[in-house]
Amino acid sequence: MTTNDSKKPQVGIIMGSDTDLPVMNEAAQVLEKFGIPYEMEVVSAHRSPARTHEYATTAVARGLKGIIVGAGGAAHLAGVVAALTTLPVIAVPMATTALNGMDSLLSSVQMPGGIPVATMAIDKPGAINAAIFAAEIIATSDEAMRRKLLEHKETLARSVAEKNARLQEQRSSRSK
Repeated sequence: MTTNDSKKPQVGIIMGSDTDLPVMNEAAQVLEKFGIPYEMEVVSAHRSPARTHEYATTAVARGLKGIIVGAGGAAHLAGVVAALTTLPVIAVPMATTALNGMDSLLSSVQMPGGIPVATMAIDKPGAINAAIFAAEIIATSDEAMRRKLLEHKETLARSVAEKNARLQEQRSSRSK
């Protein structure tokens, strides 16, 4: 099990294969930005079902507050984990097949009633949003995290305002 620091992990990041690591590192970077300790592992619903079962059923006892799951192809990992834990499970579909992630997206979204999986966008945007969503889950009981999320949203708004100001300057200079 790999963790990002000595603090007890609050979020698990798991993936079906190490080929998913470049995308799932995006989630890790966002968690680090928010100061959220995490653990990261390769766990396969198909190739290591006993390990998947162990990981999911011990997650609460390990102190996790949510699990981000990256998987491609049939993408059963998020659903299996969701069936085995009471923690929020956040799926990141991977574009690993000729279907460019649509198979993973549909596999993650089409869960039977009673087994919820929050499903994000395919690949990098999904990994980034999964980590932000995990931070939002933590913020429901952590005021400091809520403040960090507010600062994040303010930074996004400032970025858009700056881009708009540059656009308006460019348009203004062209019309003169």
